[in-house]
Amino acid sequence: MAKSKKRAPSEQTVEELQKTASQLETDIYALRNELALQRKLEKPHLLKEKRHERARILTILTQKRRQAQ
Repeated sequence: MAKSKKRAPSEQTVEELQKTASQLETDIYALRNELALQRKLEKPHLLKEKRHERARILTILTQKRRQAQ
């Protein structure tokens, strides 16, 4: 089976980056909510990874917007 190739964030369009950032926000919210309700995460490393990925995406998004101006 062929795996679908995911493009690197620097190769994505602004719209794709915004969609990815929005999805990460939703994921982070769900993980924080789970942490607040259960006082424990099954995979605690995911919260940190998703926050870092969101920061990378937002940085690239800002750079692309500045280049477009």
